[in-house]
Amino acid sequence: MEDNEILLMKGNEAVAHAAIRCGCDGYFGYPITPQSEVLETLAAEKPWETTGMVVLQTESEVASINMLYGGAAVGKRVMTSSSSPGVALMQEGITYMAGAELPGLIVNVQRGGPGLGTIQPSQGDYFQSTRGGGNGDYNVIVLAPASVQEMADFVDLGFTLAFRYRNPVIMLSDGVIGQMMEKVVLPPFKPRRTDEEVIKECPWAATGMKGRGKNIVTSLELQPTAMEEHNLHLQRKYQEIKEKEVRYEEYQTEDADYLIVAFGSAARIALKAIEICRQKGIRVGMLRPITLWPFPTEPIAKLAERVKGILSVEINAGQMVEDIRLAVEGRTPVSHYGRMGGIVPAPDEIVGAIEKMRK
Repeated sequence: MEDNEILLMKGNEAVAHAAIRCGCDGYFGYPITPQSEVLETLAAEKPWETTGMVVLQTESEVASINMLYGGAAVGKRVMTSSSSPGVALMQEGITYMAGAELPGLIVNVQRGGPGLGTIQPSQGDYFQSTRGGGNGDYNVIVLAPASVQEMADFVDLGFTLAFRYRNPVIMLSDGVIGQMMEKVVLPPFKPRRTDEEVIKECPWAATGMKGRGKNIVTSLELQPTAMEEHNLHLQRKYQEIKEKEVRYEEYQTEDADYLIVAFGSAARIALKAIEICRQKGIRVGMLRPITLWPFPTEPIAKLAERVKGILSVEINAGQMVEDIRLAVEGRTPVSHYGRMGGIVPAPDEIVGAIEKMRK
């Protein structure tokens, strides 16, 4: 594949190719629908023969996240991917990584739940990702791609943010984006870092090299005062992330009377609903959060001051809508429209929800 070549591939495939090109040192994962193509593509491409990247099918998702912890602890660019029930099993490891301030990328191609649920698409892991399914006071950065191109682009962005803040990053996709095929331009090749470059970028890493002393990487602290100080340090870091890393996209909000807030595949469907609404003379716009954490609270609050209502469109029972209501603080009515069980809403359904808000 040449640089800047336009290709046709699935979102899951784009993640795998981007990982190879973005200097990923290791992938540890377990197959589960609808994200298995990530591992399958890596196995087919055999990057260990070309870039030296380690690709390992683990015995479980618990093993995957703990291997991620180990790889991150020595300063390597490491990642995993799974789907909703599998990511549920990773929650202990994710909170350990957050507590130990370890960078890593976790790709979640969501499917319907709760429990084993269905293999069909969902956005039901919003709370799991943005609230944190593990113990303690911690946050992970959450990126929400809405296209195959963003599935590829967010691999490099995910690693960049993970190492910038020494924090896990989740790419929260869904079965629609993971399985659909679109045009994509893959990122340019970025060589894997040398050991010297790893040491320079990650002085905290436990490399075990002679003359570097012993860096102990752990989330354990037995002294309450020291543990509180560590937590205060983490909260300062999270505040910095909230101030610097909010990402979102606005669409036809300049004259909008009503605002849709949607992410991922729901945002794609909402675009068609907006087109239908405007044909009917209903001025509707959209704000698409690209980072679900940190959430674009202030932009939504500003738009709430001049629109007549906000509709949260999600493929779940209503999760992001709670963050929207917190942002709006009663400035304008906020409603939710969503489908569950793996059913994806149609544009006409969203139009109907907007018309209901107008009555």
